[in-house]
Amino acid sequence: MNSEPQHSARQQNAKTVRWMFLIVAGMFGFGFAMVPLYDLLCSVTGLNGSTTGRIQDTSLYASKVDLNRTITVEFDSTNNAELPWEFYPMVKKMQVHPGEINEVSFFAKNNADKAIVAQAIPGITPWQATSHFKKTECFCFTQQTLQAGESREMKLKFIIDTDLPEDFNTITLSYTLMDTDRTKLKKVKSIPQLNSSL
Repeated sequence: MNSEPQHSARQQNAKTVRWMFLIVAGMFGFGFAMVPLYDLLCSVTGLNGSTTGRIQDTSLYASKVDLNRTITVEFDSTNNAELPWEFYPMVKKMQVHPGEINEVSFFAKNNADKAIVAQAIPGITPWQATSHFKKTECFCFTQQTLQAGESREMKLKFIIDTDLPEDFNTITLSYTLMDTDRTKLKKVKSIPQLNSSL
C-alpha cells in the first residue's frame, strides 16, 4: 500500500544525490582551473595590478632617466596557504628614479622534506601604475624549483617608466607564491549509489 510513496521518495533522493554530485564536481573543476584562469584574466585586463610582461631592450631608457623625480617602490610577499617556504624581499623599500634600471632580490627557502615547484604571481598597487612598471629580469617569469632545505636569492630587475603620472609617488609590488602541484587538490570522492532497499 505504501509502495507508491516509497518509490517517489527513492526517485527524489536519487535526483538530489545526482544534483549534489554535479555541484561538487563543478566546484572541483572550478577550483582546479581558478589559478590559471585568474592569471589569464589579469594578464589580459591588468586587473589586480597583475604584471608579467618583460622588456628585452633597455637601451631606450638609458638616456631618459629622470633624476629630478624619486619614486618609492615597496616590496611585499605572501605564501599561499600550506606552502612550507620562507619567502620575503631582502629590501622592503627603495627609492628609484624613473627610467633607471633597478635590482632587488627575494629570498626563498623550502622548509619541506621534499622538492617543491612554486610560481610567484605579481601584483601592483595602485593598479594604474601597472603599465609603467617594466621588468627586464624576474623570478616570476618561470616556475621555481627548490629541493628539500634548499634556499635561493631570486633577482628582479625593473624600470619605472618616465611617463608615470606625477601624482604617483609610491608603488607597491606584491608577490604571492603558489604551489604548482595540482595533485594536492582534493579529489572528488565518488558518491555511493542509493541502496535499492530504501
